[in-house]
Amino acid sequence: MLGSSTPASERRASFRAALGSGRLLRLPGAFNALSALAIADAGFDGVYVSGAVVAAGLGLPDVGLTTATEVAGRTLEIARVTSLPVLADADTGFGEPMNVARTVQSLEDAGAAGCHVEDQVMPKRCGHLDGKAVVGATEMARRVRAAVAARRDPGFVVCARTDARSLEGLDAAIERAKAYVDAGADMVFPEALTDESEFAAFRAAVEVPILANMTEFGKSPLLSASTLRSLGVDVVIYPVTLLRLAMGAVEAGLREIRDAGTQESLVPSMQTRARLYELVDYEAYGAFDGHLFDFVVPGGPTSESPGGAGR
Repeated sequence: MLGSSTPASERRASFRAALGSGRLLRLPGAFNALSALAIADAGFDGVYVSGAVVAAGLGLPDVGLTTATEVAGRTLEIARVTSLPVLADADTGFGEPMNVARTVQSLEDAGAAGCHVEDQVMPKRCGHLDGKAVVGATEMARRVRAAVAARRDPGFVVCARTDARSLEGLDAAIERAKAYVDAGADMVFPEALTDESEFAAFRAAVEVPILANMTEFGKSPLLSASTLRSLGVDVVIYPVTLLRLAMGAVEAGLREIRDAGTQESLVPSMQTRARLYELVDYEAYGAFDGHLFDFVVPGGPTSESPGGAGR
């Protein structure tokens, strides 16, 4: 009730321990706190906060228009409600090394278990689009060192993302990743790899955990969890999947309401009121204050209450 009771330090410690366990951690991207609750309820290992999703939620493209404050705010909303570790997308760190340092501390304050910082130039763009550019490896290493130096909790995971594969080739991207590890990165995130062999090459080249981005409509194939596990990948994110599913349903529903004049045919595909109440733990709030939960939802979590829209 009222959010997670697990301290952020414990979530960071559990995330670090899980990273060293040899198993694949699966982190779907949450587009709000409610979707984070659903991720936890479904039994996943953690929650991801995508910069692209934060931008889309503000009605913006993923071209570096969001601010560190907006990302930290969304991270806080999500980390507050779940005991799972939350990994946040910190883009380029939102500025020079001092800005990177402040971004890391803001995400710490928001309850994140870690973040990734990338080597794109500012303003950045989606890693699976053409036209992006990267800073020099030395400059990115400064970003990583700033992130590591700024964290106050040594459990906070600093992940270094490189977008160099599409621009400089696989070997250069691997050399960058090694330099970022030398600068203190706890994990590396090679963006936009093109096949299984490239993930295997990264795994062979670096000793720290590796993160794979399984985003739809991108440059990387959508590899299964078992395949990623066999390749030695430690973390997989599904950054925009839930938002795309939700918005696909939203647009289809809007067309149906516009054309049919009613949402009646859509009701079977909706989350029921009972399930929503279950997910947000309405009953626990009622146990705390009996004036809140003074009704019964007929049929339990699989049926819909006939009560008023405000109940």
